[in-house]
Order: sequence, then structure tokens, then C-alpha cells
Amino acid sequence: MKRFAILAGVTLAAVSALSAASLRSVGPIAFGPNGVLFVSDPLNGTIVAFESGDNKAGKAGAVNVTEIQPKIAALLGTTADQIAVNDLAVNPISHNIYFSVTRGKGPDAKASVVVADAAGKLSEFPVETAKSTSVTLQNIVADTIGRGGRSARLDAITDIGYADGKVIVAGLSSEEFSSKLRTIAYPFSSANRGASIEIYHGNHGRVETNSPVRTFTTMTVNNELTLLAAYTCTPLVRIPMSQLKDGEKINGATIAEFGAGNTPLDMVVYKKDGANFILMNNTARGVMKIKADKLEGYSAITERVAGIAGVPYETIAALTGVDQMDKWDDSTALVLVKNAGGSHDLKSIALP
Repeated sequence: MKRFAILAGVTLAAVSALSAASLRSVGPIAFGPNGVLFVSDPLNGTIVAFESGDNKAGKAGAVNVTEIQPKIAALLGTTADQIAVNDLAVNPISHNIYFSVTRGKGPDAKASVVVADAAGKLSEFPVETAKSTSVTLQNIVADTIGRGGRSARLDAITDIGYADGKVIVAGLSSEEFSSKLRTIAYPFSSANRGASIEIYHGNHGRVETNSPVRTFTTMTVNNELTLLAAYTCTPLVRIPMSQLKDGEKINGATIAEFGAGNTPLDMVVYKKDGANFILMNNTARGVMKIKADKLEGYSAITERVAGIAGVPYETIAALTGVDQMDKWDDSTALVLVKNAGGSHDLKSIALP
């Protein structure tokens, strides 16, 4: 996960080789079938599908790589304070680890994708030469500069994922109801306007249409593929995938409020001892273990909530400083965790 020219109609860009200059930024990343790597470029409003060629089966051994950020900086010819790791994704076939990385700051910052194996050996993914196709989103949020010099365009794509033959894209549009979830069939042929999402935010005590999904995952709920989306401050929302149709206005069901003053970062679905769980890391509330069985049984929250409500969770006290996370295998997660020196270590942990 995931921190970070309005188009008049559908635009599709499909190319066999992508130049380095074409990646204006790099945000959330995800894997699709046969090692395809989906890379988001929020400033350009595009999703690029790289044929990584990384489709040889590999084992998910233990990972413990200290000071990964300085190592990435050395690979890219800069210093650790000039490196921002925006997201990580595990290739489920090879178990190589991919990082979306911004090198430098301000308008001259460069976008890179860095690959690590389980031992921590690093290489830069060749975005200049790797075969790729791309799709450009329509009606994305305008490229205006806000507080701290941050472009609002970075919220055009706040998370991406792949399920059921489609790339799922969360973010903001230029429309009045700006919160969007788009489902784009892969291989790419076109991009639609997406579905506008309305939720009731219990901690704020109001209906919201302009807050972006910060992270999401998919799982089967009551025999239906369902998207579970988490927002800042921190509602958890249930949306059947079948509802995400072009141009529709969708009312997502808020099934939990996990407390204000917090931004969710990543979500991992897993099964342990016969029960389903979601592991979610956050900016201010640590790592939550959320019960994920019978989520269809939770009624939508439609009135103000002073604290927490809905789906129960526990905080995993042993996990602190987790900035990025992905599933490593059925019993293990991979985490990028801040160490005492302010840099980051990469390690595998048992799913709690």
C-alpha cells in the first residue's frame, strides 16, 4: 500500500515497450496471472501491465533483510533520505519481492521498480525495455498542489488489485461524487468511468462521497465475491463485486468502525485454525487482526459512532512500525517495518 488534464473520454494506450520517461510516478502495485506486474502511475492516471517474465516457481523461505532502504538507495545511486517505498508486492509464483520506489523529491523525483529475492539481493526492474500494455483512466482528479506541495493527483489511484480477470482501481475522480472504484478487464481493451461509491462514515456521523478507499481486499462473502474497503478514520465497507458497474452510484455497507485519527495501509486475507481473518496495518493503530467469518451478518452502520463498532478485531501488540505488508504464503506475511534507526527492515512473520 500505498501512501502517497482531465480526460474527456475513454483513452487506451497499448505499447510494446515503455520508456522510462513515461512513468511520471509510481504508486500501488499488484500481481496478476502468470507473473504480470500491474504498476500504477497516479500522476499520469495510468495502469501499466508489465510482462515480468518472473514466472518460475520459487519457495517462500524465511526473510530477514535489515536496512533495506539504504540498500535500495545504493542500488539507485542515491541516499536513503531520498528514497520513498510506496508499496510492495510479493510475486506469488517466484516469491520475489517488488517495491514501487520514488527516488528524490519534488517535481524532479524519479519512479523506479526494485526487485528483491528472499536473501535480499536487489535489482532494478527494466521498465524501459519490459514488454507492457497500459490503460489510461478517465475523469481523474485534477493535478492541483495542496499542503506541503503534494499533488491531489496522487489520490487518483490509492490502491490496485486483481481478481476475477479484472484490475480493480480505487481513487478519486473529477466528478461531484469523486470516490471511485473501477474494474478494468485484463488484457486491457478500454477503461470505463467506474462506479461512484457512497458510504456512511460513523465516526464522522455523515454520508461521504469524496473520501477515497485507502486499501482493499477481496474475499468470498455469502458465496459472492466481495470487495472489503478501508477508509481513513477507519470505516470498513462491504461491496459485492457484482455491483461495481460503469456509471453506477453504489452505497457501500459500513460494517465496522475502527476509530478516528488513523489511515489503513494494507490488508491481507488468510485462514487459521479453520477461521478466516484479515490482517490490516495502519498509521496510528498498529496491526489489527479482524474476524472475517460471516461478514454478511453485520448490519450496515447508519448512525454516528463515538468509538469502535461492528466487526470485532484485536490489536497485535508484537507488531509495531509496520509500513508495508503482503501475503508471503498461507501461514506467513511479509512486512516492511521501521527499525530503531529510522530505516526499514524486511522480514517474514507468522500470521497471528
